[in-house]
Amino acid sequence: MKVLVPVKRVVDYNVKVRVKSDQSGVDIANVKMSMNPFDEIAVEEAVRLKEAGKATEIIAVSCGVLQSQETLRTAMAIGADRAVLVETDVELQPLAVAKLLKAVADKEQPQLIILGKQAIDDDANQTGQMLAALLDWPQATYASKVEVDGDKVKVTREVDGGLETVQLSLPAIVTTDLRLNEPRYVTLPNIMKAKKKQLDNFKPADLGVDVTPRLKTLKVSEPPKRSAGIIVPDVATLVDKLKNEAKVI
Repeated sequence: MKVLVPVKRVVDYNVKVRVKSDQSGVDIANVKMSMNPFDEIAVEEAVRLKEAGKATEIIAVSCGVLQSQETLRTAMAIGADRAVLVETDVELQPLAVAKLLKAVADKEQPQLIILGKQAIDDDANQTGQMLAALLDWPQATYASKVEVDGDKVKVTREVDGGLETVQLSLPAIVTTDLRLNEPRYVTLPNIMKAKKKQLDNFKPADLGVDVTPRLKTLKVSEPPKRSAGIIVPDVATLVDKLKNEAKVI
């Protein structure tokens, strides 16, 4: 079974992002970048499937700037066998990414695609669902457990009411949630091995995909700063402030 794992290069989750002075976007100059945490979970799950004898090959794929090669090398250090970069400087939106991934999937013919449920930069949570629609494959989102058995995959999903278990016929798409697994620590020997693994580079035009943005960002602004809390002497004062000042009751 061949597994395709899309990964995205994002601002590291430990970095406090700052909005540009012209409010055109987030300032990423000289900021630490890393693999999207949900995608890292997806790579780990694919590697575990291979270690269990369920998968034979893992292909990591990323769409974006040339520096995304670093993210793909990290994926290969975790355990991916080879990687594909669809290089473009255009700001990619979820539909464009889904179309690029469909083109890669048509070329590679994987039986399973595992990707993060969302990226922590735009929080769109759309690419996996759009890709499933374009490929006309069954999908299971917010996975907290994945079990492959023959040509079926059983996925335990996290839903508002608790847990839901669904069974899909392969080929299928699975998007990962935080509790699916804990990614392994990447060792130096594996980082060195990853440098020798195959990394193919394509342009969107090579795949016949138009990635022109369909949405325009008008303004990016920081949320308003929260005012400091106050301590009230008794319940009556609290109720009075909630009623007359906050006007929530």
